[in-house]
Amino acid sequence: MASYVILSRFSPDAFRDPGEFKQLAATVAEKIKRGCPGVTWKESYATLGRFDVVDIVEANDIKQVEKAAMIIRAYGHSTTETLQGTPWNEFLGTL
Repeated sequence: MASYVILSRFSPDAFRDPGEFKQLAATVAEKIKRGCPGVTWKESYATLGRFDVVDIVEANDIKQVEKAAMIIRAYGHSTTETLQGTPWNEFLGTL
């Protein structure tokens, strides 16, 4: 399976109260689970930098990852940037 990093940044209008974010996150997670069965979620991190969330996922089909990113954009009221990642030891092995 290929690894991908999805970087997300919330829109200022995504939610008015931080408590609302829990429901928003649950809705997005459920839509991805149902709509993108080929995507396996590995980790998610909240960050304090340029992006609000970093998600690490795996999939055999890039189209499934693209769909997951679009769900995050549409239902999560976010912008996303998706990167394909190579495990470090695998990368070093190709050198």
